[in-house]
Amino acid sequence: MSIVFSGVRPTGQMHLGNYLGAFKNWVVNQEMAESYYCIVDLHALAEEVDPKVLKERTILTAVTLLSIGLDPEKCTLFVQSTVDSHVKMAWLLSCIGSFGELSRMTQFKDKSQTNMLKKGEVSVKVALFTYPILMAADILAYGADKVPVGDDQKQHLELTRDIAVRFNGSYGDILTVPDALIPPKGSRIMDLLNPTVKMSKSAGSDAGVIYILDEPKVIEKKIKSAVTDSLSSVNYDFVNQPGVSNLLEIFSAITDEDPKIIASQYQNYGSLKKDLAEVLIDRLSDIRQSALELNKNLDEIYKILEIGKAKAYDHSSPIVKSVEDAMGLI
Repeated sequence: MSIVFSGVRPTGQMHLGNYLGAFKNWVVNQEMAESYYCIVDLHALAEEVDPKVLKERTILTAVTLLSIGLDPEKCTLFVQSTVDSHVKMAWLLSCIGSFGELSRMTQFKDKSQTNMLKKGEVSVKVALFTYPILMAADILAYGADKVPVGDDQKQHLELTRDIAVRFNGSYGDILTVPDALIPPKGSRIMDLLNPTVKMSKSAGSDAGVIYILDEPKVIEKKIKSAVTDSLSSVNYDFVNQPGVSNLLEIFSAITDEDPKIIASQYQNYGSLKKDLAEVLIDRLSDIRQSALELNKNLDEIYKILEIGKAKAYDHSSPIVKSVEDAMGLI
């Protein structure tokens, strides 16, 4: 059976792009592979975050993942910082990776430049630079051969593969070289008000972002206000009709129907938006209700995470030990 590993930063409420691009497929993967899903709170520390807020977001993330259908009987759900395999492996791999490789990471370039413009050079943390090494450690410590990734994480996965190959060439065939697991649909959901950019919490307005736990009326309002165009025809064409195509992409990702077939069923934007809102509300209402119920019993959430911690440690620690032995540590 394949081993799948994936992680998510606890950034607060998760949006539709997270669900359709990743979490919906996590639920599918847990049925077909030995799956490890990690709330990567150590990664969150690479950017400024209030300690109390981080703890709250970590639990909210766990609640949301369980609400969408992750089953602790079928997968391992845990918090990154509770399993020391990650930080051990990160240091070991930092002795394999190179400064040049990390310097070429586009996310580091983008975020470091943004931080320097806002606060100066002192605001650029070392952790932002070494972030990809910790990500590689997350994956390689579990022997994962499949890693669900979006377009923005492909470069980091390539670095992980390069480090694993280099390590094996120097110390023996110990680390599994992982392959990307690209979701067939919904891998890139765009902002509802600006369909040329990816849906994100960092967008200028929440009006273009649908959160998984939004109330039905809020979802309906956001879909009705979504940008379309003046062509008055429903076509799946991201070049000429990005707004309409984004709505069709969302529709397709939820229903697993071909977006071009969906487009052929509509003559105007109003009816498309109406039906899409109904489909979204139907799908997300169950998740929202489940989250409300789980929030009433947080002790159960902590219990699930504690069990996940033990399972994750039992699986990863022998792999880390093999790496330590190979590198000459006693």
